[in-house]
Amino acid sequence: MFKQFLADESGATAIEYGLIAGLIFLAIVTTIHHYTEATGILYNKIGDTVATATQAAK
Repeated sequence: MFKQFLADESGATAIEYGLIAGLIFLAIVTTIHHYTEATGILYNKIGDTVATATQAAK
């Protein structure tokens, strides 16, 4: 029975697809995290520039 269990490969493809999907999801989350971090820095820089220009115009 144990040999039969080890030889049984049913479901292996589903597990492989699940692992691939997990890696793709991880790559997407990492990319989005870095993108939002860079975008936040850019918007903060724009906000600081606008605030400085507004103070100088007064």
